[in-house]
Amino acid sequence: MFKIDGKYRTSILTNPPNGRMPPMTEEARKHRGALPRFIWMNDDGTAWWLESGDTPFDSPETMVLGVRCIYQPGASIPIRTISYNNLKTLVQTDDHLMIHIEWMHWTRVVRIDSEHSPAAYQSYSGDSIGRWEGDTLVVETTNFRREAAPQMLHGRESAGVPRGAMKVTERFSPIDGQSLLYQFEVEDEEYTAPYGGEMPWPRTDQYNYEYACHEGNYSMLGQLRGARQLEKEWIAAGKPVKGGE
Repeated sequence: MFKIDGKYRTSILTNPPNGRMPPMTEEARKHRGALPRFIWMNDDGTAWWLESGDTPFDSPETMVLGVRCIYQPGASIPIRTISYNNLKTLVQTDDHLMIHIEWMHWTRVVRIDSEHSPAAYQSYSGDSIGRWEGDTLVVETTNFRREAAPQMLHGRESAGVPRGAMKVTERFSPIDGQSLLYQFEVEDEEYTAPYGGEMPWPRTDQYNYEYACHEGNYSMLGQLRGARQLEKEWIAAGKPVKGGE
């Protein structure tokens, strides 16, 4: 919960005015329906993927970026409030702004008064260029890797379908000497209209810790080992396997 202009908001989104995401395009909806299911969807304690043909546990590379501890789109761009690890560290120089994001230990570097790199140079969090409008820093980001779209569970590249272009415009404005007002607008070809929102970033003296994720634990190994056990039980029970393998 946060206040802006003394009022609590019921949604981070301010565009559309109803605070809800705009509809997706028909093509995007069809594509989402064809994507592999996310890992904990249909988690009934069986190797259901053998029957459906999905491959969520074939290897670490078949898992989504967040589970692989590589990148967390919702925490990175556009930046939204999440369940934990919400801290950001900002470091500003004359011609750069660094935004270090706690969740996944991700660092974005904004080049101020510069030009975008060629479209072939892509990143999960895109290529960010900033400019000053008074005391507001306006940041425009393009050149996103297609599998890192904010709302995607799996990337279009994994399904062999090229994804539409996306551009994110962010504004960072001081509002009370102790907070920044963060605003964002997303132009995404998978949606029928742009969407955007805003939220305050209060200053804090808390530490931004490293998000080590799988470093030093056995979570990934446990998931893969558990999947192999469920597959043995599925096959031993004589349940159907897609392709008969």
